[in-house]
Amino acid sequence: MPELPEVETSLRGISPHIKNQIVTQVIIRQPQLRWPIPSNLPELLDQQELKSLSRRAKYLLLHFDTGTLLIHLGMSGSLRVVSNNAQAAKHDHIDIAFANHKTIRLTDPRRFGAVLWLGKKPFEHSLLNKLGPEPLSDSLTGKYLYQKSRNKKANIKQFLMNQCIVTGIGNIYCTEVLFYAGIRPTRAAGNISLKRYQTLVTHIKRILQTAIEQGGTSLRDFVGSNGKPGYFKQELSTYGRSGLPCQHCQKTLIEIKQANRTTVYCKHCQT
Repeated sequence: MPELPEVETSLRGISPHIKNQIVTQVIIRQPQLRWPIPSNLPELLDQQELKSLSRRAKYLLLHFDTGTLLIHLGMSGSLRVVSNNAQAAKHDHIDIAFANHKTIRLTDPRRFGAVLWLGKKPFEHSLLNKLGPEPLSDSLTGKYLYQKSRNKKANIKQFLMNQCIVTGIGNIYCTEVLFYAGIRPTRAAGNISLKRYQTLVTHIKRILQTAIEQGGTSLRDFVGSNGKPGYFKQELSTYGRSGLPCQHCQKTLIEIKQANRTTVYCKHCQT
């Protein structure tokens, strides 16, 4: 599924085409996504100027004077910029067209994505108001994670993927950062030292930033806003490499399930 780097890549891809542009039409082909698309969205956005765009966790936020539109890519979604007259395909569920003849199109085969109107106080919405700090912000430090983890019995992978602790770290990148930090994913979060959390945060920021710079991770469903895939997949050291040699010690990587998610790690390098 698209994770933070893929969502950030989409944001950077679509922004130059639609920022400060006037909405001329909203076409809803399939209103039943994870939550129903508001039926009055065409009226809410008609002739509104898109003032700015931002990202919070894995959510894209489009800011208008009248309120904020949230777009979530879900498990299989992607946003592309197309011309206003581009023919729609089977899974192209919503178009937002602008006066410059550009359209952003949400494609979502599994329909786990979302398009929601949040009004003028978007950060009070239940999807946003309990989120932890952004992983690339100065608010995420080793000390912060260390303090949050005290007395926590949950394993470190579940701890890092808790969006109330830190936002936007999904299964792919969590697997990778734990490998580079040398931390076994089954270790209790409360049993990890401050020094190891400081090392972990360094790798979180490095890996996510690298993935953003390379355009996100090209997995089964993700394509960027220009239709090109991301290029970080070639850099993955553990995710999707179960049974292959560890790139550090050459011992076989093993796969386990944690909370119904696949985890791959090295027993020798991660302790």
